[in-house]
Amino acid sequence: MSKQPELPLNGKNGKVKAKAVPKKPRKLDREMATAFDGRGESELKQLVDQNFLDYASYVIKDRAIPNLEDGLKPVQRRILHALKLRDDGKFIKVANIVGFTMQFHPHGDASIADALVNIANKNYLIEGQGNYGNIYTGDPAAASRYIECRLTELARTQLFNKHLTKFMPSYDGRNEEPVLLPAKIPMLLMHGTEGIAVGLSTKILPHNFIELLQGMINSIQKKPIGTILPDFQQGGTIDASEYEDGQGKVKVRAVIEKKDKSHLIIRELPFGTSTESLINSVENAIRRKKLKIRSISDFTAEKVEIQITLSPGEDQDKMIQALYGLTDCEISLSSNLLALKENRPTLLTVTEVVKFYAKQLKDILERELEWEKNRLLDEFHNKTLVQLFVENRVYKLIEECKTYEEVQKAVFKGMNKFRKKLKRDITDEDIEMLLGIRIKKISRFDINKSQKDIGDVLDALKEVEANLKQLTRYSVRYLKALIKKYKDEY
Repeated sequence: MSKQPELPLNGKNGKVKAKAVPKKPRKLDREMATAFDGRGESELKQLVDQNFLDYASYVIKDRAIPNLEDGLKPVQRRILHALKLRDDGKFIKVANIVGFTMQFHPHGDASIADALVNIANKNYLIEGQGNYGNIYTGDPAAASRYIECRLTELARTQLFNKHLTKFMPSYDGRNEEPVLLPAKIPMLLMHGTEGIAVGLSTKILPHNFIELLQGMINSIQKKPIGTILPDFQQGGTIDASEYEDGQGKVKVRAVIEKKDKSHLIIRELPFGTSTESLINSVENAIRRKKLKIRSISDFTAEKVEIQITLSPGEDQDKMIQALYGLTDCEISLSSNLLALKENRPTLLTVTEVVKFYAKQLKDILERELEWEKNRLLDEFHNKTLVQLFVENRVYKLIEECKTYEEVQKAVFKGMNKFRKKLKRDITDEDIEMLLGIRIKKISRFDINKSQKDIGDVLDALKEVEANLKQLTRYSVRYLKALIKKYKDEY
């Protein structure tokens, strides 16, 4: 047997004492040491600062803060864009829309489904079919594979116009998504929203749609906009004495009715609460012996109905005041109206936002009218060209032409005689269009019908040009038509 090497012992107890073996510095350790050494430390600090700024900018612009122009966060805009691309008037499974939206939104499906349900529950832009939860009780929606949705008529007509929308590549470059939607309605204040970004947050309370449209009319007509206050789906009463045009706070109270001498009924809830959270707050007050209540029962279905049974001898008026003071029957809501304006987070007031949307509406309507004017001019030009080509038998000039170039020149020469009847010069594309007319169409051409069609186009063109000259009056008429159409629904 070979002799084992002797190990050094540690004195009295004879335990083995291991020698410390010096380790060779790893490559990563050497690089980190260099990074913190002189110039390297400065570069690392710059790297961290830049990455933090990039992250903060991303969260602010692409996640948490809505844009002033269309009032939407990116996930909401992508959901509406996906619905528009798939819109055929029929209901579509929410799960399908969620999957389609993921082509534009590089995040999880759960966040998309939650945002869609939230939009649908506000009733303006998405019409839902199935169990979308209950805004009164706080019950969640069914799984996205069980519920369906589609765009409302309001969304179809007021948010989309492909001719006025600027598009950008999606995150993987395979699709295109809108930078912003050309919104003609005050989305930011209608919907309300909240979000927490890096170093800032926003909380915008919902407002009444019809009141906002009337405020836009006043702004266009250079009148005082008036006081526009928050309006909540759950109902309740509001004290807006400290609202400060969107940069203050409001107090919201539940509506409490007397049923008989021993019962109170809560009929409407403060914004942001549910029947469950309100009942919990009442029960907490009872446990702390602040309220003397025998029982509390929730009979909420389509409408809120919470019944409170008082203890014998309790005064109803005092109990109502105690409920407001000690429970969520009264809450305070702070408003922080912050949105992206020209790609920068900006604190705004309700008045400023209404004026912005009034100006934006006029701009969008003007661009729509200009586009329609150009379309009508093209339609008039084409219809007139065809009529002149057939009526004056210009096509007979090509019978003796031997080359296609001679054919083009002959038609151009023949049609150019009628230049005064047109609104613009004849182009090569016009000649190609005329040469593409089939003999069958020429033989069955109806001059009277053609003249009527051209007359209709000219009438429409005159109307568009008149609206362009009186854009303020046209914008007011547009808003009044919206109010008339939707005042009962919203």
